[in-house]
Amino acid sequence: MLIADDHAIIRSGLRQIVQETSDIRVEAEARNGVEVMQLLRQNSPDVVVMDISMPERNGLDTLKLIRKEHPQLPVIMLSMHEEAFYAVRSLKAGAAAYLRKHVAAEQLIDAIRIVSQGKRYVSPEVAEYLADAVVSEQDGDKRPHEKLSDREYQTLCLIASGHTLTEIAAQMKLSVKTVSVYRARVLDKMKLRTNAELTYYGLKHGLVTCSGVTAD
Repeated sequence: MLIADDHAIIRSGLRQIVQETSDIRVEAEARNGVEVMQLLRQNSPDVVVMDISMPERNGLDTLKLIRKEHPQLPVIMLSMHEEAFYAVRSLKAGAAAYLRKHVAAEQLIDAIRIVSQGKRYVSPEVAEYLADAVVSEQDGDKRPHEKLSDREYQTLCLIASGHTLTEIAAQMKLSVKTVSVYRARVLDKMKLRTNAELTYYGLKHGLVTCSGVTAD
């Protein structure tokens, strides 16, 4: 498998977990989404285990690129985030599985083996959230941030985390003008008026720690 995480200690821990198995080995390691795509052109892993929050190119954007260039390659998304809402984003983007980083090693190994067979893996907690999300969607009961596109959601998280539009533009590799458009859309969709209100909303719903799904 290929491991992608910007923290060396996490990559080391994942490598140690699979070293205790006889049927799984780490073929390559990446620190960000850009390196993931470079390594996939040089290697042929059976599974990618990737952090949702990485610099340069975040996990969701990288996942979409993988789906285009390697449509049959299963990807397991890892995250520190408590909200299973991130699982919905990941699975809709084409992930074969979504796991929180605190899961037991046995659960990760099970997920790797299952997705390598072309199946999907969903933990009980994520399955419960998905069921609730389907019902909420049918009832039209989505929370405001769940109605945002990935780019809009990323902009919300970065603004709520205290970043300026210039910083956000550099991190997302977009123009300040484009980021301003995303900000305006976020404010409109969420019926908010100022960055302060966005920040309060982000703190209230635990979105600040996601840092735009680009860095833990």
